[in-house]
Amino acid sequence: MEEEFHNHMRIPWHDYTRKSLGHPITEASLSEKASIIGRTGIMLLSCGTGAWRVRSSMNTLARELGITCTADIGLLSIEYTCIAGGDCYTESLCLFNTGVNTSKLYRMELFVNKFATNCKKMSGDELHTLLDQIHEIHGFYSPPFLGLAAAVACCAFTFLLGGGPTEMFCAFLGAGAGNYLRAKMNQHHLTLFLCTAASVALACVVYTISFMALKSGFDVSIHHQAGYICSMLFIIPGFPFITSGIDLAKLDMRSGMERLTYAIIIIAVATLTAWMLALVLHLKPMDFLPLGLNKFQYLIFRLIASFFGVLGFSVMFNSPLRLAATAGLIGAIANTTRLELVDLASFPPAAAAFLGALLAGLLASMIKTSIGYPRISLTVPSIVIMVPGLYLYRAIYNIGITSINTGAYWFTEAFLIIMALPLGLIFARIITDKTFRQCS
Repeated sequence: MEEEFHNHMRIPWHDYTRKSLGHPITEASLSEKASIIGRTGIMLLSCGTGAWRVRSSMNTLARELGITCTADIGLLSIEYTCIAGGDCYTESLCLFNTGVNTSKLYRMELFVNKFATNCKKMSGDELHTLLDQIHEIHGFYSPPFLGLAAAVACCAFTFLLGGGPTEMFCAFLGAGAGNYLRAKMNQHHLTLFLCTAASVALACVVYTISFMALKSGFDVSIHHQAGYICSMLFIIPGFPFITSGIDLAKLDMRSGMERLTYAIIIIAVATLTAWMLALVLHLKPMDFLPLGLNKFQYLIFRLIASFFGVLGFSVMFNSPLRLAATAGLIGAIANTTRLELVDLASFPPAAAAFLGALLAGLLASMIKTSIGYPRISLTVPSIVIMVPGLYLYRAIYNIGITSINTGAYWFTEAFLIIMALPLGLIFARIITDKTFRQCS
């Protein structure tokens, strides 16, 4: 059997511990201590959290081990140096891909927070074995369940954007098929461009087929085809968008710009794919037909739709159902507040997005204090539903048909909201977290 080679070679972590088997990590060599710190950092980075959290966790371990650590952190790599006395140890670590895994993130935060009480007396080999166990936490959910989560999220998203039962049904089918395909392709470690383009294309095709089937059997207006955009919104890179803003706020310029670039790449591939499919299938981004609901009905249905939308996105981020439901409750309150501010108080969408994200951040801080869930696992899913994927697609579509003024309008609206969302979380963090508001 031919040996399989990897572009990003695996690191034999346990080789660092051979010289000090049976001794506590506090008595180990600098290289062994550094291996624990570096591996913790790269595992946290693989979960999708920002550079500030990764650096803070690495510094926490370094202090407990009696050494100093400096780190330069990007989207996929960490270059760090550990210093003890007159000795220093430098290492560069790299991931082959990025993603979001809130369950693993929760376990890693517990590992860091309890290191002083539970882990300092353990040997380096025992610590790497413990990290091995956390590393094996992959996806809780199968591709069919992830497809269902995307279907629920995009179905709810459709209503929040103004769609009715017809659009919601077709978006349910399209998003479910698209995210199922993406999950299957991710299992085979296929490239980002291929996964994004293929899943978006399938979502649009399934939406169109289901819509045409309804149109042929029932008296369905052509305006209902507008919901095809909603079927692809499961692809929104909410985590890198939001964490890029947080990193930039902490002057982690490298990480912030790399995350932002990564998010832009996904958006560009997704919107361009959807635009080309729209040309082939003769789809146009029309306005949704009025639903005829009163203000109270809108309020109730928005609360329900926001809850299930955030729940679906949180499941896609590999959150346990309890964590996903908690994020759903935060999102239901924050997103409904945002929409009501726009409708009832005539707030500009960007200002309402800022206040909605601020509220989500404050609620997440309260819940973190009482329950202990990682703040980012609650805040990001709860405001992903506020990311203006519809606006971004309309911008690209109109630019593609050379309607530059209309495209620029939608792009400007999207840009302002995208800036407002991380700012809301940042100020919530500044208000509630003393360590975050300091520059040290």
